[in-house]
Amino acid sequence: MLHGMAQTSPAPVTLIVGEEELLVDRAVAAVVGAARGGDPTAEVHDLLGGKVETGELTRLTSPSLFGDRSVVVVRQAQDLSKDVVAEILAYAKNPAEDTTLVLVHPGGVKGKALVDGVKKAGAQLHTVAKVTKPGERMEFIRGEIRGAGRTISADAAQALLEAVGNDLRSLAAACSQLMFDTQEKAISLAAVERYYRGRAEVTGFNVADSAVEGRLAEALEQVRWAVGSGVAPVLLVSALARGLRGLAKVQSAPRNARGPQVAAQLGMPPWQVDRVRGQLRGWGPQGLARAIQAVAHADEQVKGGGADTGYALEHAIQQIVANRNGR
Repeated sequence: MLHGMAQTSPAPVTLIVGEEELLVDRAVAAVVGAARGGDPTAEVHDLLGGKVETGELTRLTSPSLFGDRSVVVVRQAQDLSKDVVAEILAYAKNPAEDTTLVLVHPGGVKGKALVDGVKKAGAQLHTVAKVTKPGERMEFIRGEIRGAGRTISADAAQALLEAVGNDLRSLAAACSQLMFDTQEKAISLAAVERYYRGRAEVTGFNVADSAVEGRLAEALEQVRWAVGSGVAPVLLVSALARGLRGLAKVQSAPRNARGPQVAAQLGMPPWQVDRVRGQLRGWGPQGLARAIQAVAHADEQVKGGGADTGYALEHAIQQIVANRNGR
């Protein structure tokens, strides 16, 4: 996806299209790094599309009296004004020799004239695909580990994904931290479990699992530990909501559908579908709906609607457990 970007001399104008923020940021960094590789003193101007004024690009790309190289990055290019778009399209047809221009666009209809125009003018295009499928996230984890000259087993990668969640920045940080804290070249399931033992509460996954499985005392103990350790209550509520949404998604799937079919339909890994199906035992549609409402109310409270966030969390957990088995 990003291979080949770290060239010695980047194109005068590069268009990066995609909405996966981490990968887009890495693509931008690769072009900037390539430009500064030829001139470490090159000045970098990092701009937001909505704040670029008419004439600003012309000023920043004007030849320097001292021949200094510069890099101009324009993020959120879909928000550029019509006048600035016209300025960029004119520039792209005759770019300055000592300037590297990087335009970042999320894709979609807004700002399409800019995208089509700079492509027609010969800009180098890099498309960053969005990571949506569980298998793609697993491959992302393997790629992070492989990039450091190490490997990770499939079950270890699954365990890491389960512990951290789907956010790529969080996964990248977790991979980096795991490699820093473990010595094995081949990272095993045992290494992941060892690292996350005592840390899983921070993600809220343990709290959510205990609550949806009806283990009230354990869930309350875990949430008190997490809050006392400085975990943001909003993250814990988010984990509870995510756990209940998983139940609702799998509950809505056809009863006779096999695990892999359900996984493909819902965009979940098969192992997660199997786990959620096990957690669904004892849950009815009405009880699940009431539990989701209780968590939505807790979300409002921890975001400023209530005075005691700890009480809001504990009350939500009590409501989740009480609504299991339709009570």
